[in-house]
Amino acid sequence: MTGRSILKWEDPNWQKQAHEWIRTQAERQSIQITGEIEQPHMVPWSTVMRIPTNEGTIFFKATAMETVYESALTEKLAGWFPDCMPELIAVDTTRGWMLMRDGGEQLRASIRPTQDLKPWEPVITKYAELQIGLAEYASEILALGIPDHRLVTLPALYEQLLADEDSLMIGQEKGLTSAEFQQLRDLTPRFKQICADLSAFGIPASLNHGDFHDGNILLKNGRMTFFDWGDASLTHPFVSLRTFFVSMEIALNLDDYAPPTSGMSDLLRRYLEKWEIFAPKDELLKAYQLSKPVASIAKTLAWHQTISRLNGSLREEYAWIVPEVLKEFMVYEKMLAD
Repeated sequence: MTGRSILKWEDPNWQKQAHEWIRTQAERQSIQITGEIEQPHMVPWSTVMRIPTNEGTIFFKATAMETVYESALTEKLAGWFPDCMPELIAVDTTRGWMLMRDGGEQLRASIRPTQDLKPWEPVITKYAELQIGLAEYASEILALGIPDHRLVTLPALYEQLLADEDSLMIGQEKGLTSAEFQQLRDLTPRFKQICADLSAFGIPASLNHGDFHDGNILLKNGRMTFFDWGDASLTHPFVSLRTFFVSMEIALNLDDYAPPTSGMSDLLRRYLEKWEIFAPKDELLKAYQLSKPVASIAKTLAWHQTISRLNGSLREEYAWIVPEVLKEFMVYEKMLAD
């Protein structure tokens, strides 16, 4: 990793501790490790290790301290909805470590080679049902330290975000222009009104996965697993649809902000159908449109949390994402105005 900061996950002492924990936990479950522990994935906010065993491959995940709550959240989710959550072998919620069984193949493998969206159909239906079920656990979710991005809290978080001018890269390459920054400040009351209008539909806050794409759903023997909850927040449930549709734009090679295909529209219909217990179909479609700029701000806040804790070359590598997603917010706000 020449030219960039060394990640925590690369430290030999840290790796030694992780390997010892993995071996201890496997032994407690009478699982025999049959080969070398590999570390195929490292980013500043998490790492994954792959472990071959006599019971098949198992996986270890560690998260950075800013999202250490992922392990506790995953443990709770696996208790509440065991049919579609990771099968956990061991959890250390203090260190943010998890050991889990293989959940199978990524949904992506069923979609991207053929550009067929049909494999999404049962997944998006199940996800809507999951969010509806999770709404009743809102207070327990917040107690775990999950970011509170409910509609009532977002306007103040928006103002705090704009106050951190360094993170907006004003006047820098890939940053905001001075005019864009002023426009965002001028939109402060407008964003507050959007949140109030969306709240008026009466759809309960629930868990937003935060990174709901075809790489974060696993399929195995008819079972689907929703995993990688490190970007989760408690907010308006429709916020999850942002990354969901970005995933499909990538799979179908569509331009940004391209009109949805018939397949994408059908998936939206399937998702919203489950929410008709709260509002009629036409009202849900209006709520979805209002949720788009809200989703951009929620995503910006998630990235801001991560990037603000990075230093040096690592921060430089990812810093552009905060102003970029704020520009997306302005696009969706303008669509509402038009």
